[in-house]
Amino acid sequence: AFGDTREIGPVDVVLFAVKLYDVESALPSLAPLIGAATVVVPLQNGVDAAGLVERAVGRAHTAGGTCYVAAVIAEPGVIRHTAMDHLLFGELDRVRSPRLTAFHEACRPAGFQATLSDDIMFDVWTKFVRLSVMSGMTAVTRSPVGVLRDDPDLWSMLKDAVREAMAVAQAKGIAVAPTTVEDVAAAYGALPPQAKSSMLEDLERGRRLELPWLSGAVVRIGRDLGVPTPTHAFIQAVLKPHVNGRRN
Repeated sequence: AFGDTREIGPVDVVLFAVKLYDVESALPSLAPLIGAATVVVPLQNGVDAAGLVERAVGRAHTAGGTCYVAAVIAEPGVIRHTAMDHLLFGELDRVRSPRLTAFHEACRPAGFQATLSDDIMFDVWTKFVRLSVMSGMTAVTRSPVGVLRDDPDLWSMLKDAVREAMAVAQAKGIAVAPTTVEDVAAAYGALPPQAKSSMLEDLERGRRLELPWLSGAVVRIGRDLGVPTPTHAFIQAVLKPHVNGRRN
């Protein structure tokens, strides 16, 4: 591990994987890594990261990305992988470029699942719709998914949250599947009852929350596009006092 990217210099591919609330402060660290052909793949939750990276390093050096990975910081510079290993990435213009094709081929012997996407922003938004709901609902109720599933009122609220996020995605021109509500309900219905979102775990531990880029983003983008998002607005309002973590 390196504490300063200036010690590394230009590379072929940068996997930009800081938490959402650290993106802005971490963007300057990208500059020393950028060479003539470098591509940065942001892997943050939410739908804002690619735009922020593009403004920092330029569109020519920016791709889209998302991931399904469970990991924890064991100690500074050491990440412990706990579950899932799926990385998705693709060019923002939907072209299959040689640089990402080469990276995709390099991923296979590394031992994790990688998908070179033909429509990465569809993949990013698909995850966003699901994650904004799971994060928001488990955190606002301070409960694992089993509690939501077993309570008809909470399960109905969860489905309303999916519909709102889905409507925002559609207003942005993302062709999310018409069965998204049913798909999300089925996926969450199959989870172990004790399953929690990382945002609920962060809330329980007094850590900072990614709320502004999840339910907060549903509300913000919905407001800009004239899409009502009352469920996510409620989630945002209730959790807002905890966004910066527990103050000692």
